[in-house]
Amino acid sequence: MAKCRKCRKRADIFIPHHKLPLCKEDFSSWFENYLERTIKKYKMFSKKEKILIAISGGKDSLVLWKALNNLGYNTEGIIIDLGIEDFSILSLRIAENFAEEANKPLHILSLEKEIGLTIPRLKNRTKKYCSLCGSIKRYFLNKFARKNNYDVLVTGHNLDDEASSLLGNTINWHLKYLARKFPVLPSSNGFVRKAKPLCRFTAFEIKEYAKIMKIKYLEERCPLSPQATRLVYADLMDELEQKMPGTKLRFYSDYLKKVYPIFHEKMEEFMEKPLTNCEECGEPSVSSPCFICKLKKEYKSD
Repeated sequence: MAKCRKCRKRADIFIPHHKLPLCKEDFSSWFENYLERTIKKYKMFSKKEKILIAISGGKDSLVLWKALNNLGYNTEGIIIDLGIEDFSILSLRIAENFAEEANKPLHILSLEKEIGLTIPRLKNRTKKYCSLCGSIKRYFLNKFARKNNYDVLVTGHNLDDEASSLLGNTINWHLKYLARKFPVLPSSNGFVRKAKPLCRFTAFEIKEYAKIMKIKYLEERCPLSPQATRLVYADLMDELEQKMPGTKLRFYSDYLKKVYPIFHEKMEEFMEKPLTNCEECGEPSVSSPCFICKLKKEYKSD
């Protein structure tokens, strides 16, 4: 029987890539301490700063919100209503219940109110609706954070997300993405600072923390999400991790230390178009009018 590394009681959880057995109580302490160390390691933000967390209703964003609150950070949440029928309704309800229990503000943006469309409506018009959905969310999250003077916008991307994304971008040599793949990006050109505090945590660790903290979250995937190519890379990374524990963390960490600095130096060379500002909404964009303003006009003409 494995014993907890901290208290020597019976271990409830074993973290393979850290070779670390822990009981439930010590696991939650380890999780929060490791999160604090990650934030400090990459100089993401301080406890004095105003932090906006992008909430989806899923485990990652809610676990991040809970852990940051427990650590004493100044947090608020934001969720975007995408208009995906029951899925969006349930996501909003879960997020609102969490915010009420945590006694923290939750800001809600409606895509239909902002630009007159929903993601299901967008799906009927283009096959690229999934990537467009991501771009739309990034636009409004950045706009809200900047206009309301938040110091940093944080997301719940975890190690599984970052390692599989890194694999896909490396296989396809998407240099402009590789040059920006870092746990924290400074504010510049109209973009607020962005951070991914869960970048060194696996989905397994996040689920265990959610279970211990009794966090209710939405387990279903987006019903409109296709079998994206990224899932192939995620499966490949899972297989490697199972055979060689620690592969994901090593792959990601070594990239940040050994390769990212080289690519980041040449970031401007890798950009397809220089950034400008949209003449209509003023937001940073690679074209003017930006894609959001174009969407507004397109859907108003329907």
